[in-house]
Amino acid sequence: MTPMLEVADVWSGYGDATVLRGVSLEVAEHEIVAVVGANGAGKSTLLRTISGLITARRGTVRFAGEDITGRRADQIVDRGLIMVPEGGRLFPFMTVRENLELGAHNPTARPQMARGLDEVFEWFPVLAERRTQLAGSLSGGERSMCALARAVMSRPKLLMLDEPSLGLSPLMVKRVFGMIAELARTLSITIVLVEQNVNEALKMAARAYVVEQGRIVKSGDGATLLADPSVRRAYLGG
Repeated sequence: MTPMLEVADVWSGYGDATVLRGVSLEVAEHEIVAVVGANGAGKSTLLRTISGLITARRGTVRFAGEDITGRRADQIVDRGLIMVPEGGRLFPFMTVRENLELGAHNPTARPQMARGLDEVFEWFPVLAERRTQLAGSLSGGERSMCALARAVMSRPKLLMLDEPSLGLSPLMVKRVFGMIAELARTLSITIVLVEQNVNEALKMAARAYVVEQGRIVKSGDGATLLADPSVRRAYLGG
């Protein structure tokens, strides 16, 4: 079966700096796949390359059977591949509702905006309560929920999440990860999860890739990697 996402021998970077060095990975439909590693390993660069924000210098990216290498970011979004960047990147001086409505700007989601709002307010009751509140006044956990809900508004086929737990309390981390898992089950969304929180990411993921210095150094199912002594020493303190 053709993978929903296939990254093959991708090299990428910024200016003269090469960050990704021959990265290859696959994500099957309805799968949750984690990409873990230390800060600066190249995880975010990988997502930015897949989403068209950075152009791959070499290699190919295929989504739903189509070669999207070199496509503009907006064209990739219109195909249903959505990224939630680190920190969510909400518009702080717009209301929660206005931020959510921005998620439904693509041709597939726009006709379903009203229904989409009803759905995300049901899934995220706190956002329904805060719908007229400025996004900049939300707590860290609420901002994470709003960013996730905005992405859901776009009717994604594949959702890429960049460090959704960043800056959250341990309790809120578990809550956000629980919501991600529930949305994946409820909406049958394929998810690529980039995380420094290796423990939570590997618990959630069916499969995972470990990135070091721009290369994939390990891959396997989440439970196996979580028990791997070298992974535990490097990322979990032994």
